[in-house]
Amino acid sequence: MAESLVESYFRVNTLVNQQLVSYNRFVDVGIQAVIDRIGKIQTNVEGFELKLGKVRIEQPRYYEVKGGYRQIYPQEARLRNLTYAAPVFLEIIPVFNGVERPVYSDVFIGEIPAMLKSKLCYLSGMRRDELMDNGEDPEDPGGYFIINGSERVLTSIEDLVPNKLIVTKEKGGIVSKIFSTYFGFRARCVVERSNDGIYTLEFPSSPSGVPLAQVLRVMGLEKDSEIAAAFSSEKRVRNDVILNLEAEQSANKEEAIDLLSRKLSPGQPQEFRLNRMDNLIDNYLLPHIGVAPTLRMEKARYLIKMAERATSVAYHEVAPDDKDHYANKRVKLAGDLMEDLFRYAFQFLIKDLVYQASRADARGRRLQVHTLVRQDAMGDRVKYAMATGNWVAGQTGVSQLLDRVSYLSTLSHLRRIISPLSKKHPHFKARDLHGTHIGKLCPNETPEGPSCSLVKNLAIMAEVSIGVEEEDVERLLKTYEVK
Repeated sequence: MAESLVESYFRVNTLVNQQLVSYNRFVDVGIQAVIDRIGKIQTNVEGFELKLGKVRIEQPRYYEVKGGYRQIYPQEARLRNLTYAAPVFLEIIPVFNGVERPVYSDVFIGEIPAMLKSKLCYLSGMRRDELMDNGEDPEDPGGYFIINGSERVLTSIEDLVPNKLIVTKEKGGIVSKIFSTYFGFRARCVVERSNDGIYTLEFPSSPSGVPLAQVLRVMGLEKDSEIAAAFSSEKRVRNDVILNLEAEQSANKEEAIDLLSRKLSPGQPQEFRLNRMDNLIDNYLLPHIGVAPTLRMEKARYLIKMAERATSVAYHEVAPDDKDHYANKRVKLAGDLMEDLFRYAFQFLIKDLVYQASRADARGRRLQVHTLVRQDAMGDRVKYAMATGNWVAGQTGVSQLLDRVSYLSTLSHLRRIISPLSKKHPHFKARDLHGTHIGKLCPNETPEGPSCSLVKNLAIMAEVSIGVEEEDVERLLKTYEVK
């Protein structure tokens, strides 16, 4: 019975299905989302800007020196040490003094590596005999890339869940932390309650030990009574709030702004200090709530909830969260990794476009979009990351040479999950087999030595869901009036 169940499951699913679905989503939605986020490119040339429109991706091709572009199949890319990549075309409309002057429908901006058997690949709809005619193994599952002739796989990365509050017990006290993620930017925001009951706040580019009450004053809760009213009326929380307000040095908003700005930018002139403080609070503190100055009150409420949770854990009313519970983890598949890389590479293309526009204007040339775009600006960075494994944010070993020792080792490599934790440190709890791994991760297949249990593999019938947009979930919650 079990055997027939597995057989029927794999008749409609492949072992690399989640990688293919994730990559297809990146092609369908991810690339356009990154471009829409930017929308317009402001150049240094007065009265000239570039408006970004729809993106179009064609199937893989290669430029022959003698014969121009032609279709290329994976086997040829392997044999000739080529990159199996798809061309990306983007609608770029030049805007002169607010007037759009569309010339070309779309411009070739570079190439992205095509995943084998994905919707961009020629092999995706082929029958068994067609695959053999094209020099492919019909049993090969795909799900990898061909870069400079070598087969490379993007190994999935597990990480703590973004935009979810996790409260843990540490040596210094109770730590409420959240990895606030906003369009690829990840900010670690922490409210810590010391053993004495003092709340301190930490976020990117801030020194440690910033008093929470001081930040709440800056964000709009000016008086002690306003801060006290915003917290829960529970006795233990009240005691902590009174203690924090007594320990707080500032008595009003102006004093709080002065103290906080001095702490964030010591020794700087006042105007610079205030601008930097506003920028850090709006863009670096809980950016997932939003980056508009009008949302500061919502951020203040969230910080208060973080502090209340820390107090509840300190008094054993609520159990601390388990970082190793798999509900508190997310797996980044090939599509997510490619989206991070594309976002990073596209920024370089924009910088290069701005530079080329300034250069063309200084030399008195006509500003034509197709001459301003250098295709290598984006494509080279994507290709370099795929060829070396050096990813965005300093991660290494993300792209690896596909293990072809045996068919089983290939399948295993395509379903591998790596942890970003350092192999040098013990991390006993992170290496332990957790009860929530059942049905998700294989309890046996992990290397010996320093990477033991930091390099894992998906269980045979485990699938990774690709998730849904946050806006859709928010809309549903509001429809059903969930508070």
